[in-house]
This record gives sequence, structure tokens and C-alpha cells, in this order.
Amino acid sequence: MIRIQPGRGGLRINAGAAGVTAMALMLVFAIAGCSSKTTKPTEGLGAEGGAGLGEKGTGAGGSSLTDLQKGTLGGGEQGPLHDIHFGYNDYTIEPQDGSVLKDNAQWLTAHPASHVQIEGHCDERGSEEYNMALGAKRAQAAKDYLVTLGVPASRLSTISYGKELPLCTEHDESCWSRNRRAHFVVGPGA
Repeated sequence: MIRIQPGRGGLRINAGAAGVTAMALMLVFAIAGCSSKTTKPTEGLGAEGGAGLGEKGTGAGGSSLTDLQKGTLGGGEQGPLHDIHFGYNDYTIEPQDGSVLKDNAQWLTAHPASHVQIEGHCDERGSEEYNMALGAKRAQAAKDYLVTLGVPASRLSTISYGKELPLCTEHDESCWSRNRRAHFVVGPGA
């Protein structure tokens, strides 16, 4: 029998041998349900291929999560859209990043079938919750800027990874500044 009791700092779970076995089985089923799935290529996308959002795009192969799983995160290969970077504890678009976003908007205008997922990233400082919120604000700021440049909001989505997917793991400002970014992942249109 598994008993759940409120405790100091959260819930406390008391489980006997049967409860531990049941939790282990649930974990096995949860992991099995998370297996990767293959996707069919989409027709009519020309040279950009038919991979889904996050499978092909900027970076070494698409989304930061996909690149991390492949072991290629921060590999240096850059796709058609370029990242922008932010100051410490900030989500303001800087003037030099405005020109990068203008170039990104021009590419998106020339490729109207493409959709983009904008990933917000942070450096390692701060709590997980704070950095998730800050990453969301960074992604939203980049999205809002692209919308002001004429890119339809319906073609843009955002996600925050907070500090969970760093490009660099050194503990200094040069590394942290690389991790404070908005990353653009190109996918096909609907």
C-alpha cells in the first residue's frame, strides 16, 4: 500500500515493497511511452526537406533538445536563421540583435511555408523557475519583434528551456553570455 501524507516541504510517500514495485513498473511504462517516433517527409518543400519542426533548422540539426540528444549542441553549424543574445537578467532586444532579427524576418518573408519555434535560453545562474520564466520572456520578445517586422504570429511559436540546455558549461561570463540566447528552429508550414 502506498500512503501519501503531507509533510514538511511537500508530500511524503510511504511505500512498502509492493508500492516500490508498483512505482518501478509505472516508471518503466512511462519511459516506454516516451520512445521516439519517426515522421513522414512532407511533400513540396523543395531543398529544405520535409522534416518536422525541431528536426531540421538552425544549429547542428534543429532544436536544442534534438541537438543535445544527438550530442551536437553547440556544434557551430548555423542554419538560415541566427541566434540573438541577451544581457544578464534581461530580455531586451539590443540594437545589434535588431539587425539579426531583420535578416531573419527577410528570410521568413522569402519562405512563407516555414514556421519557426523560438527557444528562450538562460545561463546557469538563478533558480530553475526564474530561468524558465526569463527564457519565456526572451523567446516572446524575439517573437514580438519579428511580428512588428511583418512576420505573421501564426508562423511563430515559443518555448523556454531556461538553463537546462547550455551551449557552454564553463563558469565564467564568456560562457554565460553564449547561453543567454533566443534560438530559432525552422520547420515546414502546415
